[in-house]
Amino acid sequence: MELTLSTPALLFSAITLLMLAYTNRFLAMANLIRGLHKEYKEDSMEEDVIIGQIKNLKKRLTMIKNMQTYGVISFFLCVICMFLLYQDFDTAANWVFMASMLCLLISLGISLAEIQISNNALNIELSDIEDLLNKKTRTSFGQMYQKNNKD
Repeated sequence: MELTLSTPALLFSAITLLMLAYTNRFLAMANLIRGLHKEYKEDSMEEDVIIGQIKNLKKRLTMIKNMQTYGVISFFLCVICMFLLYQDFDTAANWVFMASMLCLLISLGISLAEIQISNNALNIELSDIEDLLNKKTRTSFGQMYQKNNKD
C-alpha cells in the first residue's frame, strides 16, 4: 500500500475528536470527584462506600490519563509521518504511521475498558438507590401498618 501525505492527515480530525471526548470524560470525572468531596464534607457518608468510590475513581483517572497520552502520541506520530512523507522517507513514514495506528488502537482499547468500569460503577449506584428505595418503602409500609393497628 502506498502511503500518501493525505493518509495520515485523515487521522487528524478523528484523533482531535477523540481527544475532545477524552477531555470531556476527564472534566466529568473532575466534577464527580469534586461533588463526592463536597458530599463527604457535608454529610459523612459510609466509609466503605467512599473508599470503594475513591479506588474506582483513581483507576478511571489513570485510564483516562493513559487514553489521552496514547492519543497525543498517535497525533504526534501522524505529524512526524507527514514530515517523513514530505521528505520522501517512505519506508520510515510507513513504520511511523503503523506506530501511530497502534497507539490509537491502544488508546481505544483503554477507552473501552474505562467505559466498562464506568458502567459497573453506575450499576452499583443504581443498586444503592434501589436498596434505599426498598428500605424507604418498607419503613413507610411499617409505619402505615402500625398506624392501622392502633386504630
